[in-house]
Amino acid sequence: MPVKSRPSHALTPALRRLGALGLVLGALGVTQTVMAQQSPPVDPVSRFLSDRGIISAAAAESSTVFIDRMRDTTSDMVLSAMNFLGVPYRRGGSSAEEGFDCSGFTRHIFELSLGMVLPHRADDQAKDKSLMTVKRDELRPGDLVFFNTMRRTFSHVGIYVGEGKFIHAPRSGSSVRVEDMREAYWNKRFTGARRATLPATALDQAATDAKPTLR
Repeated sequence: MPVKSRPSHALTPALRRLGALGLVLGALGVTQTVMAQQSPPVDPVSRFLSDRGIISAAAAESSTVFIDRMRDTTSDMVLSAMNFLGVPYRRGGSSAEEGFDCSGFTRHIFELSLGMVLPHRADDQAKDKSLMTVKRDELRPGDLVFFNTMRRTFSHVGIYVGEGKFIHAPRSGSSVRVEDMREAYWNKRFTGARRATLPATALDQAATDAKPTLR
């Protein structure tokens, strides 16, 4: 659904794309120092998850199953979303060809990245029982973030990309872009977040695989 009028951005879609990709690399913990080290490179997603306490250091090293599954909901989803930077806003739109509205964009990314088909309306996505509620201070890349932009609690939605930023389709006349949730406009309108959860059986198996073998 559209967001009330905001100042236009002077940056071209190409420049925004470069800046956004830089943001993703930063959020995933890829630094020049790490890349320059002579030792074997550290998987950036493993480092990102471990540094933020999402998984233990031991799990990051030993559970490739868990890392691969978490990558699906972090780097792959965020990078998929970045591919659509600059796609025009279109009310009711849900594809790059016709354009996106806010919930059409998130629906498309979730289906593309996770094979999960969400409702089209933002408020219905917030109420979807397949998603879990997330506190703002526990946000991870790939989480849905909701805002009250039309005097309704869940009238706008985007995808969190890390470091306080989110990607979304803002309003008519604009295009898919990355913005900072900490800006006054978004900060006071934030109303909640949701996360796609992995099946319990998969998490249990990943945790089992990560445990050291006792002899």
